[in-house]
Amino acid sequence: MTNKVSTKWTQGMKFETIGPNGVSLILGSSLEGDNEKVASPKALMLSSLATCSAIDVVSILEKMKVKFSDFKINTIGSLTKEHPKYYNKVTIEYYFYGEQLDKKKIEKAVNLSITKYCGVMEMFRSFAEITTEIHYNS
Repeated sequence: MTNKVSTKWTQGMKFETIGPNGVSLILGSSLEGDNEKVASPKALMLSSLATCSAIDVVSILEKMKVKFSDFKINTIGSLTKEHPKYYNKVTIEYYFYGEQLDKKKIEKAVNLSITKYCGVMEMFRSFAEITTEIHYNS
């Protein structure tokens, strides 16, 4: 399986990217004095990592019939100081909300995503040290 993404310059430092499913995103870098905010490519990488793992976790927990009221992931990336700047350290914080959360099953679902299913996680492992944390809130 292959994916093709088309990226076209729109203006300034903004680019329209169209993915294989036809979804369009505007990426780039905001110029000084520019009121329009755009997602940066590096920030989108962190978002892709979180979403990849979140899809796995929610899917696994649904199969395990684990109840939770909400779920979010914070992904924090540290960039190298020298060019080319890339994320060399990434922390992924999983937050689960709900009453009587089944922590054992949640930890198993997160671990399966981290070690087996999330392809974006595997790509990040080739260039970054990854740490994970699981937080529970009622």
